[in-house]
Amino acid sequence: MSNTKNILAISGSLRSGSSNHAVLQYLGTLAPAGVNYSIYNGLADIPHFDPGLDNDDAPAAVTCFREVLAKADGIIICTPEYAYGVPGTLKNALDWTVSSGSLSEKPLALITASTGGENAHAALLLILHALNAKVAEDGALLISFIRSKMDAEGNITDEPTRNAIGEAFNQLLKAMNI
Repeated sequence: MSNTKNILAISGSLRSGSSNHAVLQYLGTLAPAGVNYSIYNGLADIPHFDPGLDNDDAPAAVTCFREVLAKADGIIICTPEYAYGVPGTLKNALDWTVSSGSLSEKPLALITASTGGENAHAALLLILHALNAKVAEDGALLISFIRSKMDAEGNITDEPTRNAIGEAFNQLLKAMNI
């Protein structure tokens, strides 16, 4: 049996070149030996939540999402805020986990990286609590004005921001007993 741990990273942004995806790529460079770190790229494929379809024969993209969540020992979400709220595609994917319990007791870190982000961050913490996800102590981070802390290539240039991201990641690893 392998001792390898799996971390699944989910970006709340579908935009190519998003700062949230860049943060997740940066986190991948921090993953220690013995940790498989992967970024989930199927959010756009998940259909609109329909309780009538939430059964043993759920849509294929939903089944796939639930399977990758089940294989993850820890999850990190990095998301922007859209119109003072949670991006619709991310909220939709989370809605599909309610009946499956896919996030129940799963160690999780949340980074909200946006222009502001306070509203989405607070809403996501409530949603994750409702889903019984175990948000790591000190594993929730709000980064306002993220674009001003990155260069044109998406590299995080602000050292306090890099340190805070690293600390949130370390809290997730700690919650995973790594």
